[in-house]
Amino acid sequence: MDTQIMIRDYPKDERPRERFLQYGGGSLSNQELLALLLRTGTKEDSVMALAGQLLTKCGGLRLLKDSTIEEMTAIKGIGEAKAVQLAAAMELGRRISNLTNEERYVIRSPEDCANYCMNDMRFLSQEHFVCIYLNTKNQILHKQTIFIGSLNASIVHPREVFKEALRRSAASIICLHNHPSGDPTPSREDIEVTKRLVECGRIMGIEVLDHLVIGEKKYVSLKEKGYL
Repeated sequence: MDTQIMIRDYPKDERPRERFLQYGGGSLSNQELLALLLRTGTKEDSVMALAGQLLTKCGGLRLLKDSTIEEMTAIKGIGEAKAVQLAAAMELGRRISNLTNEERYVIRSPEDCANYCMNDMRFLSQEHFVCIYLNTKNQILHKQTIFIGSLNASIVHPREVFKEALRRSAASIICLHNHPSGDPTPSREDIEVTKRLVECGRIMGIEVLDHLVIGEKKYVSLKEKGYL
């Protein structure tokens, strides 16, 4: 590749950043991902060329992950700041790869779920509608706030709830929302939203296990109340 071809010279839809945003990181080569981390090249070499040199001189990703700051800064165009940034990215990747399923929180009961979220939700001044996405072993894959504001069946769209479930390949979902008043007694809207989500989940093959209403150090499980 011509070392003088800059990222800005690429067609816009071929630039690594734009492709990452549109198609995700899996669409980029190792060289392009490194170029995104490096951000800039030198007067002599484009950032893509610099990323290529880094891969070549470090012997590919397998050896790059164990490269020292000194080894990386020996390459012209990679200063200490860039080297630390790369090393930090490698360390994050290493930590993620070392995570095991056993380290994931497991939801076995409404109480487990309430304990997981109570401290985060009990003091909120507005209602937050939160979804917890689980795998087939009821281990938490992800937690996401879907909506902030008073619960309304026309506002809490199932597509927003299940879009993340599909993206995470979740087997089931637990929904939660808080009552800022501290009283977790479910409202008519709470029940309607729950039934709507349960019906959509059945159609999609993603079970809505429960909907918890969080109050002040107490909660109500709509499943235990017979609404699911």
